[in-house]
Amino acid sequence: MAVETGRSAEPAAGARKSARGRARGTGEPSGGAPGRLRRALATHWYAWAMVAPVVIVIGVIIGYPLARGVYLSLTDADEANVARTIGVNEIEATYEFTGLENYRAVLTDSVFWDRLGWTVVWTVGCVSITFLIGLVLANMLNRKVSGRAAYRMALILPWGIPAFVSVFAWRMLYNEKNGILNQVLAGGGIDGVPWLADPAWAKISVIAVNVWLGVPFMLVALLGALQSIPGELLEAAEMDGAGAWQRFRNVTLPGIRSVSSTVILLSTIWTFNMFPVIFLLTRGGPGDSTEILVTYAYRLSFLNSPRDFAGSAAWGVLILLILMLFAVVYRRSLRKQGEVW
Repeated sequence: MAVETGRSAEPAAGARKSARGRARGTGEPSGGAPGRLRRALATHWYAWAMVAPVVIVIGVIIGYPLARGVYLSLTDADEANVARTIGVNEIEATYEFTGLENYRAVLTDSVFWDRLGWTVVWTVGCVSITFLIGLVLANMLNRKVSGRAAYRMALILPWGIPAFVSVFAWRMLYNEKNGILNQVLAGGGIDGVPWLADPAWAKISVIAVNVWLGVPFMLVALLGALQSIPGELLEAAEMDGAGAWQRFRNVTLPGIRSVSSTVILLSTIWTFNMFPVIFLLTRGGPGDSTEILVTYAYRLSFLNSPRDFAGSAAWGVLILLILMLFAVVYRRSLRKQGEVW
């Protein structure tokens, strides 16, 4: 029995040695996570060296302010108790840690929920209208028409103009007394519209400006997606007797689904935080009818007296959490539909 046991053990030991030898021969890591990390650094050291400066810059520009903001949101920091210099005197900070008190105050305040409601309406309205207009224009420019290059240039032009310049131009157009829009209406015998003085018209006005700024991005992205669809698919569908609407629904829309999902997510994040349009056009007015979350957070930190740094930071963190939650839910819904990115 002892001899048989020894003989049976020899093949097992040989098999283990052979397995270790094969692992070494194929380059498979055998030292666990630290070993894999060392092997990755040794193999891809050049790539890590190229990426490191970008990571450091992003960490300094984004990481530190984000961490600082989260910390301030857990304190009672305001204009009166932060560190500051008055003449030759340096006053040290006296604010204290308060935990989640700022978040409790924000979430129990009706102001937050009112601003959130309008921000959601503003975001959904802008993104949906922008996407529909961009899709229609992309389909039109995807066809062979004379002067197509000039049309593309004209439609992309708003994207090349700085946002604040465009907003100031639209503010002049919306001027109730001397604006071009009201002058055109007056020429037709129609009374002027208080574009920025009436809450309802002010909301329509800011949405119109943001749509004008956002259409070029949608147009470029969706036009590229349309041009990536193989022409053979559309020709085959047409030969099978599919009409224009059937080809659009069964071939075009599935072909641009991955690009559409990405641009909708990006446009939602940008619109949710679209500070320049709201602040430069209406400053949140009239009253507070067009105030969104990000403009109110700015108002707390820079316009109110005393300036509430901790409360503004809490609003900022909540905005970040809302967008992160939306991105997670949106991505999971796409994964269920088979669109993984």
